[in-house]
Amino acid sequence: MEKVKDKFLRYVAVDTQSADGMEQVPSTEKQFHLAKMLCAELQAMGAENVRMDEEHAYVYAFLPGNTEQPFPAIGLIAHMDTSPAMSGKNVRPRCIPDYDGKDICLNRDKDIWMKVEDFPALVNYTGKELIVTDGTTLLGADDKAGVAEIMTMAEMLLTHPEISHRPVAIGFTPDEEVGRGVDFFDIPNFGAKEAYTVDGGALGGIEYETFNAASAQVTINGKSIHPGDAKNKMRNAMRVAFELDALLPEEQRPEHTEGYEGFYHLDRMEGTVESARMDYILRDHDRSKFEAKKTYFAACCNFLNEKYGEGTVLAEIKDTYYNLKDALSEHMDLIERACDAMRAVGVEPVISPIRGGTDGCHLSYAGLPCPNLCTGGHNYHGKYEYIVRESMEKVVELLLTLAKV
Repeated sequence: MEKVKDKFLRYVAVDTQSADGMEQVPSTEKQFHLAKMLCAELQAMGAENVRMDEEHAYVYAFLPGNTEQPFPAIGLIAHMDTSPAMSGKNVRPRCIPDYDGKDICLNRDKDIWMKVEDFPALVNYTGKELIVTDGTTLLGADDKAGVAEIMTMAEMLLTHPEISHRPVAIGFTPDEEVGRGVDFFDIPNFGAKEAYTVDGGALGGIEYETFNAASAQVTINGKSIHPGDAKNKMRNAMRVAFELDALLPEEQRPEHTEGYEGFYHLDRMEGTVESARMDYILRDHDRSKFEAKKTYFAACCNFLNEKYGEGTVLAEIKDTYYNLKDALSEHMDLIERACDAMRAVGVEPVISPIRGGTDGCHLSYAGLPCPNLCTGGHNYHGKYEYIVRESMEKVVELLLTLAKV
């Protein structure tokens, strides 16, 4: 039987990067490559009702329970895509067995280092095996670690019929990283009425609180005039963009916030004198503060329109998802069971808010309660991403414990 590390290394070799701003799901055709691979592996294992949504690339499978007494099914969900924030093509992971607790050279030719000074959590894994990038791509542990852990658990249950377990419904989604991960998820035919996403970070993490989230797409209309004749005529769209960003409170940027603190994040910007485009994300755990952020953002845009003329700043603000906690308030037994399972495998649970969101947000509001479990990864969405082999193995134990009866 293939180990979770080996599955993970195979999966990260498949480029599944999703793309922002696309109408279709999945946003990139290459996500089908991993979807088809997972379908074939699930069928080879002997899983039942293995199917892929031919249009949208969702993958589903079902493991029947093997006990005389019926038990409710448990659902396990992970996403196949990787973040658009950094390339997921030609990922070259490197395994560091018996890590020595010191700075790690990711790429000697480019002089790229992952330093303990910058990432102090590294020292917690001295003596463990780390899987890191080569400094030119992300790793893909978000969320191919979750995929590998679920697949390893499924293979263990299917090859060890002596393990008594409840039914297990499996789902793998596309486009989670661009907020479309459950747009076409087949909840009625999934096979479980409660589930967990396996999409978290460091070992021990159990999460049931997320941000409330909105996006703001801003278009700024300028007036391009030859700079030699621009006095009292030019309106530089890029400078208006700088002015808008300066109106937002500096202390409420991601780099200055933590825990339950929300933020305004300028995620993308491009422009010329004539026209500029800015993409923001707005986040807050507290719903009233979240609504206030949207109101203030709109007020800043209105202020600039009053200053420079109506139609200078056009902003489209859309809600993306809401705090998972509100949808799980009547399903806290899922959290208790996850904590019990965590302790049963020798890991102390750490319950903390997610400074982001998961597929579980949308699923929970759609009627499938779905808190989030750890995968063992760190520093997602960039070249400093890494995961701990022993943590992945422990997550497999956790999933098996949740499935056992």
